[in-house]
Amino acid sequence: MKNIVVVGSQWGDEGKGKIVDWLSEQADIVIRFQGGHNAGHTLVIDGVTYKLRLLPSGIVRKNKISIIGNGVVIDPWALLEEIKEIKSKGVNVDVKNLIISESANLILPFHREMDEIREDTAGKGKIGTTRRGIGPAYEDKVGRRSIRVMDLRSEKNLDQRLESVLLHHNAIRKGLGKKIFEKDQLKKDLLKIAPEILKFSNPVWLKIDQFKKQKKKILFEGAQGVLLDVDHGTYPFVTSSNTVASSAATGTGCGPNSINYVLGITKAYTTRVGEGPFPTELKDNIGELLGTRGKEFGTVTSRKRRCGWFDGVLVRQSIKISGIDGIALTKLDVLDELDEIKMAVQYDLNGKKIDYLPASVEDQLKIKPIYKTFPGWKTSTNGIKNINELPENAKNYIYAIENFVGTKISSISTSPEREDTILIENPFEI
Repeated sequence: MKNIVVVGSQWGDEGKGKIVDWLSEQADIVIRFQGGHNAGHTLVIDGVTYKLRLLPSGIVRKNKISIIGNGVVIDPWALLEEIKEIKSKGVNVDVKNLIISESANLILPFHREMDEIREDTAGKGKIGTTRRGIGPAYEDKVGRRSIRVMDLRSEKNLDQRLESVLLHHNAIRKGLGKKIFEKDQLKKDLLKIAPEILKFSNPVWLKIDQFKKQKKKILFEGAQGVLLDVDHGTYPFVTSSNTVASSAATGTGCGPNSINYVLGITKAYTTRVGEGPFPTELKDNIGELLGTRGKEFGTVTSRKRRCGWFDGVLVRQSIKISGIDGIALTKLDVLDELDEIKMAVQYDLNGKKIDYLPASVEDQLKIKPIYKTFPGWKTSTNGIKNINELPENAKNYIYAIENFVGTKISSISTSPEREDTILIENPFEI
């Protein structure tokens, strides 16, 4: 038995969908453990494109069990719409292949509205959220006033829970001059969809324990990236959950000894969506070229991603914080046309050289990257499946990344197609 956690080692959007899809074919169970429908994983299978937001990537494969863990916040209407959409493409979704944690917290309409209100009034201090209510839902979770999946079982209990959460939200809304949110209609709307959600509901921790005893292979699927972690990322320009590998345990209900291998998905350059520090960002023609060739637009929001050189300092830091055992290097082919390629190997902070990202956002915005420059290869790597067939300069760049970040590269992606992958090490077979 081998259980694997997949995380992004940068700011998300590293190409996890393709890698998770490849791994999910070998896994028995695929579990989402944090985030919400702000995450977007794109899968291309037999020419059909699937854009998943809440559903784990295993859902598109037969004979796999997909689980949404307690660490995920769920917009129930968005989930039902996603299930409807995926079914329209011929994918079966039922109680045999989808499980939802009864302890998962719900995103409700007032969470989405609060997200929008805050972003619209924040001015220069805006975070750049997806405006889907993720942050406010997590706030209610830690504030112990949230509505959970299990609360949909009882109208009396749901009424009491809504009373509690709306007491908090309506006080804020009133202070902001916004309309008070009415409980009765929301309760009615929730009770209407409750049976459709509850039929998937289970104690996920118990299910995982059973699967472990049955020697099932489990794939834990993370969303976003380590640099968006609420504790370890570029705070406050982060997501509202823990995106590091260790949250796979708390976000599902199993011990850390359930994790055997951590795979960090790593783009061959760097991108970021939304606001916040980005030391290696390129606001020039090269940045535009990376964005165009890499088709750097968000899966969920279609927002244009900021692009820059590979930041070795940040990836090395993510590897240490998240306990990454190997990295899957993606989008190498995007660099094919460049004359030279740069990698940040140090930072300059007020004239002092440092080899880590400081915790203070003020310092993060001041640091200037110190680069090591590599000659480009100026030839196509698209579709190459054997490392020996790569141009020498491409191999030199790859080995330089591996040596600098201190973790082996387990695979290299040379196009969006699943088959176009150079496999060096299969995490399930180590």
